[in-house]
Amino acid sequence: MTAFLPQALIKKKRDGQHLSEQELRAFIAGATDGSIPDYQIAAMLMAIYFRGLDGGELSVWADAMLKSGDVIDLSGIDRPKVDKHSTGGVGDKISLPLAPAVAACGAAVPMVSGRGLGHTGGTLDKLEAIPGFRVDLTSEQFVAQMKSLGVCLMGQTDRVAPADRRLYGLRDVTATVESIPLIASSIMSKKLAEGITALVLDVKVGDGAFMKSRADAVQLARAIQSIGASANVKVTAVLTNMDAPIGRMVGNAVEVHESIEVLRGGGPLDSRELTVALGGEMLVLAGIASDPGDGRARIARVLDDGSALELFRKVVEAQGGDPRVVDTPEQVLPRAEKRIAVAAPETGTVRSLAARDIGMAALMLGAGRRRVSDSIDPSAGVAIAAHMGERIERGQPVAFLLTSSADDEQIAAAHDLVVGAYRFGAAISAPRSSPVLEVLR
Repeated sequence: MTAFLPQALIKKKRDGQHLSEQELRAFIAGATDGSIPDYQIAAMLMAIYFRGLDGGELSVWADAMLKSGDVIDLSGIDRPKVDKHSTGGVGDKISLPLAPAVAACGAAVPMVSGRGLGHTGGTLDKLEAIPGFRVDLTSEQFVAQMKSLGVCLMGQTDRVAPADRRLYGLRDVTATVESIPLIASSIMSKKLAEGITALVLDVKVGDGAFMKSRADAVQLARAIQSIGASANVKVTAVLTNMDAPIGRMVGNAVEVHESIEVLRGGGPLDSRELTVALGGEMLVLAGIASDPGDGRARIARVLDDGSALELFRKVVEAQGGDPRVVDTPEQVLPRAEKRIAVAAPETGTVRSLAARDIGMAALMLGAGRRRVSDSIDPSAGVAIAAHMGERIERGQPVAFLLTSSADDEQIAAAHDLVVGAYRFGAAISAPRSSPVLEVLR
């Protein structure tokens, strides 16, 4: 940072001026090596929150974050390399059936995932609900498994985009999480480090998502596509509805169980539809499918014929997990010690089911974390008995609270959240709507 004073760069961005490539790279280098203190990084984050980054600045900022650490070399793998990233939702277990399904169709799926924070679940937390499953692989182990199986699900190492690790922690405590340039660069710095050539982005929109409006979701998608174009990585963005939870299970062990149902060719309609739709787009980008319809048909086939399930079994075994989870998940996965029914307060058809309230209830029961350091109760969650469009009689259970760790006060708070999440009315005559809102290619 000898050439540039941090406060001078902060002032330029605060005043809406363009930062040069050299200035941006110098700032990220200082954030990575610790020569720029937290308070100056926080000031820059707030300046970006209000002033944004133009297209050129955003590409350089993301590239500097990517190159702050290691980039995994997958050049020795001759399959097309494609991944999927979700911006986070309630009941979003789609990565678990999706990764082996796409790999079973011939693509390489190097999936580096994250942990849940707040009301949205994390893929790593779900995987770790499988006894013995390891997500803390080295880059060498990651590459070796990619060569042998074509798919690996692991966590971010200390050497993957370390600049993002520092910036992410400060964004969380400085109210700058919602900045679209910062979200886009955080996502892409980690995804590009996987060595991928293509990415499908699942942008959640609605009550349970970070992006509440469709306009904001499109803006985020376009920002990520811009970064991808600069890095020669093709990005397709799929906007999906997050007003209601995905599937019937919200938690960790229970979502693994539901994912296995999808891998068996069943599962809730929306969970399967999202798996098929996102997988179809991934196969198009990988050059395996001729069009999205062909891609969806291929994904549906490997779900129905058991080949995706068998690949998931191999992944579990390769990463130290108990492979019996594929055959008898109810015997292998942690089970909640308490199962409390939530009674319907009235008779009617479920007209709305607030995803965020259900997510917050699961958090209260121990399925999520408020801080990164919090521990998870893998058995905790919410099992939804009455979902959108379904009729329920007063006094019948609309949901079940699952926990092995929550106290009476936390259970009562979760109960109230679940009751408040439901709105009832007359029967719905309109057909079920697709969770896919729009595809941006």
